[in-house]
Amino acid sequence: MSNKPYKGFSPQWIDRSAPSNSFRSIFRWGDPDYFKWPKETLFKTLKEKFHLTDEDFKKYDGDIGFGEVAYNVKSKIETRHLAFFKTIVGDKYVRTDDYSRLSVAYGKTMFDVLRIRQKIIENLPDVVLYPDNRAQIEAIVAYCVAEKLPLYVYGGGSSVTRGVECMKGGVSLDMRLRFNKVIKFNDIDQTITVEAGMSGPQLEKILNEAPERFNAKRRYTCGHFPQSFEFSSVGGWVVTRGAGQNSTYYGKIEDLVLDQKYATPRGTIFTSPYPREATGPSLNQIMMGSEGAFGVLTEVTLRVFHLTKQNRRQFSYMFKTWVDGMNATREMMQSEAGFASVFRLSDEEETDVMLKLYNVDESPLAPLLALWGMKPMKRCLFLGWSEGERGYARNVARVIRKIAHKYGGHSLTRIVTDSWEHGRFTDPYLRDSMQDFGILTDTLECSVLWSNMESVHQSVRACCHSRKDTIVTTHLSHAYPQGANLYFIFITKMNNIDDYLNYHSLILDAIQASGASMSHHHGIGKMFGPWLEGSIGKNEYAVLKALKTHFDPDNLMNPGGTLGFDISEEKKRCLKSK
Repeated sequence: MSNKPYKGFSPQWIDRSAPSNSFRSIFRWGDPDYFKWPKETLFKTLKEKFHLTDEDFKKYDGDIGFGEVAYNVKSKIETRHLAFFKTIVGDKYVRTDDYSRLSVAYGKTMFDVLRIRQKIIENLPDVVLYPDNRAQIEAIVAYCVAEKLPLYVYGGGSSVTRGVECMKGGVSLDMRLRFNKVIKFNDIDQTITVEAGMSGPQLEKILNEAPERFNAKRRYTCGHFPQSFEFSSVGGWVVTRGAGQNSTYYGKIEDLVLDQKYATPRGTIFTSPYPREATGPSLNQIMMGSEGAFGVLTEVTLRVFHLTKQNRRQFSYMFKTWVDGMNATREMMQSEAGFASVFRLSDEEETDVMLKLYNVDESPLAPLLALWGMKPMKRCLFLGWSEGERGYARNVARVIRKIAHKYGGHSLTRIVTDSWEHGRFTDPYLRDSMQDFGILTDTLECSVLWSNMESVHQSVRACCHSRKDTIVTTHLSHAYPQGANLYFIFITKMNNIDDYLNYHSLILDAIQASGASMSHHHGIGKMFGPWLEGSIGKNEYAVLKALKTHFDPDNLMNPGGTLGFDISEEKKRCLKSK
């Protein structure tokens, strides 16, 4: 989708860069010089759904955030602490100014965005540090433990669970600036070890250029491409148990990590580097998903993969119903013929939006869909691609085609998949454009078994639709032989923070009550923390609490509700029993 001029009325979408010291430069998504807004047909759909007219789009809904960051919340850090930190990281990498503190205080959930837009400034760190190496971080952790200073970590800042928010003030480590180097590359083992602050694009570029950089025999890929890829960090992927959009083939992050190093209040933790072993419970798996509550992830070794873009086999199909698509995708995953890389099924409502978003509604495919009996708000779009060794990629695509046709799927051109791929990292920019006019977009996701997928789909969507005049789209985008994730996106007219929190909590209640997991790849953070014990069970949660007590007895590592560790019993949400 391009930002082409509308034929009719066009809102004054923001198309100029926010000043580098502004509120908008913090809350908006991504590249400050990139902009995206709904194509005209989708804009008209939004107006119709939310009962809006052109008049509603002639002025912005509140402050658009171009003002300079300034607030009256003083840092409480003692000068002796600042003096010590300067001896560790250097004077210029110890900052207490307004912008630096706010820039690491919030993530990217709409709760964060609404607060910054409305100048609600809370839960700031007292000081931001920019470490350069593991030794510095270990020294900082040891000092914070000795002085009882809360310690938080800011990786890429794409958290949608309040994972980075400094609820107790203290110290925030901003990993973006300097903590992003390659420690080691091993062409024989096909691994790379990097500092936790390395971004997705940095990692992928380094691996693609392995022959030039490391004299490697071939080019590689990380295989991990979340929608936040351009602005998320390797450390963030690991500590939240994240997933990329190609995870059906490459795996989630826990499938990619070989070993880790953490700076904890108990000292440095080194996990095992072996691909498999039987030496008791896996410390690698224990540390992944800890979200900074046990310590600070400093270095991680990842498996890497041959770069095989030239072998891709793209596909897209339209099914008459969600049930047809769901049954087809389950059979594809259970066929034992291999897994596709991108593997995405959209439900009826998301398909309707995607046909507009990716220009299918204006292509020659549109009349063909009607001829095939693919009815609006019934049909479901499935797309993706296979990759890997040439014969493998070809065979996976062949089996997918056979099964899709078995369930009545009609093949579409590769244009649909190409359009999705072109927009998969830029679609989040739509959020800010629409929010300027009071239209809110946010997401929640969960993990399900094939046997309860449809009941979860129906019950959670019913909950989302309990808010009048709301668009609720759902897709399956990470799949396994035994189940998959369901990813819910809601779009509604909303700018009241309390309304947002009540609605968000209602959906989380519905996910827990449905029997799904509370999260498939976004993590838990502080926002989902109240639901975690009720989701996994009281006895099971006690194991996590015991680990927290062992690693961090004074509750200094990411305190304030991370994984629900230090919230009151009254705030816990438990809607089902184990």
